[in-house]
Amino acid sequence: QVQLVESGGGLVQAGGSLRLSCTASGRIFSINAMGWYRQAPGKQRELVATITSGSSGGSTNYADSVKGRFTISRDNAEKSVYLQMNSLKPEDTAVYYCNADIRQFGSSYIYYWGKGTLVTVSS
Repeated sequence: QVQLVESGGGLVQAGGSLRLSCTASGRIFSINAMGWYRQAPGKQRELVATITSGSSGGSTNYADSVKGRFTISRDNAEKSVYLQMNSLKPEDTAVYYCNADIRQFGSSYIYYWGKGTLVTVSS
């Protein structure tokens, strides 16, 4: 069974920083793209950032609302993805979910989700 476990959420003042981590565990053969999504109260889940599995670090993609403030990275050996969030704004308040395209032994790629970690930015 594959699990994605997020950590690093919390309460921070506007302008502050947080670093989210997500680690995959289980009988994993390989991991393709990984990413972060978020869902604010009363809103739909939205993409924050994604990163491919390139050996030289992977290609990244960001939502316009976080470009220049957030940085996604990954450690393939640790099966982990990170989100460095700087210059946080109250509108960044949301539950942040980790997502990964994972292939188990003898299986095809499937997207898995973590349970989420809450980020609250106070004004």
